[in-house]
Amino acid sequence: MIVFDLACDNNHPFEGWFGSADDFALQAKAGDIACPVCGSVEVARQLSAPYVNTRSGSKPEGESQMVAVANAAQDLKKKFIDHVMSNTEDVGRRFSEEARRIFYKEAPERAIRGTASSKEVGELKEEGIDVMAIPGTPPLPEKLH
Repeated sequence: MIVFDLACDNNHPFEGWFGSADDFALQAKAGDIACPVCGSVEVARQLSAPYVNTRSGSKPEGESQMVAVANAAQDLKKKFIDHVMSNTEDVGRRFSEEARRIFYKEAPERAIRGTASSKEVGELKEEGIDVMAIPGTPPLPEKLH
């Protein structure tokens, strides 16, 4: 398990835990990492001091706890995405338009999900419309039935 200092393209710092540097690269390329502040998926590693294990053949103290926490976080994210997918209406690319219509009482209030660019998300937030980016791909089709 490795911890990286990260920042989005809006310079919001946060950290992420990954199995390896390759795991980070794959997740970043797929857009599976999002800034917890603004939802941007344009994320980059920042300079940081890595942990170096100087004891050969032994695991660092707490490594199994870090793995358990990372696994629990991944499981919680999956459950959250499953809940969102099951309890929201997919409005696709019309997300920004529909969120505004709901906010301004031009459409019935309901939970929606869809696709919006980082710019659109920023504009919605400036208008006072609460939105949250959920990075990653939707659950596998068999989970939708």
